Amino acid sequence: MSTSWRSSTAVSSPPILISIQIPIPNEEPSSFSTSVFNFSSGNPRIEETRGLMHLFPDQDPPSTLPFGRKPLVFIIGVPNHMTYTDFFQFCGSFLHDILEMCIVRMDGMEDQNSILIHFDNQSSTDSFFKHYNGRRFSSLEVEVCRVPFTLDVQYTGSIEHAQPSNATSAKQPTCPVCLERLDQDTSRILTTICNHSFHCSCISKWVDSSCPVCRYCQQQAEKSICSVC
Repeated sequence: MSTSWRSSTAVSSPPILISIQIPIPNEEPSSFSTSVFNFSSGNPRIEETRGLMHLFPDQDPPSTLPFGRKPLVFIIGVPNHMTYTDFFQFCGSFLHDILEMCIVRMDGMEDQNSILIHFDNQSSTDSFFKHYNGRRFSSLEVEVCRVPFTLDVQYTGSIEHAQPSNATSAKQPTCPVCLERLDQDTSRILTTICNHSFHCSCISKWVDSSCPVCRYCQQQAEKSICSVC
């Protein structure tokens, strides 16, 4: 058995709460290839966690469901101006079938984030994939939603830039908003790009894309450009 979302023993505990057992399919390796991408999360001023995302490659046709999939998908290239509420609204009724979401950065993708989503059942995951894969995030957006299935997530390292204070520490057993226990079995959980976790119902009341704990904003300020040169 291969355990998803496993971390190296040299890495501090990852912010994601899910552990999924994934059987290795009894098929030829050539028919079970995966695409590997580098990702990171955390507040760059304090601490960054890095890892590898193992994704099923694009299928042909795009609506094909890959063999060996699990209720875990990865939305690539979400515009970072979308607030938490905007994304919840985008998910629509599927939000009720989601156990946990985690926002991360993909190397080489500026002004966009990506979101790892764990569903409570395979049927809802498949329906989400068929409904959103290749669909625009909105009628005003040019970006298209890509929803590959995820095989595994490996945490490979953690870089500490500054000593985190109690206010910025990502290790929290309760939601910072309501102070109730974070339990994916009873409530949906969102982990922000700075590795702080909240109940979706609590973070949805936040009006922008900053973190209520450390105030780190997933939408970074645009760089000033001289109007002459």
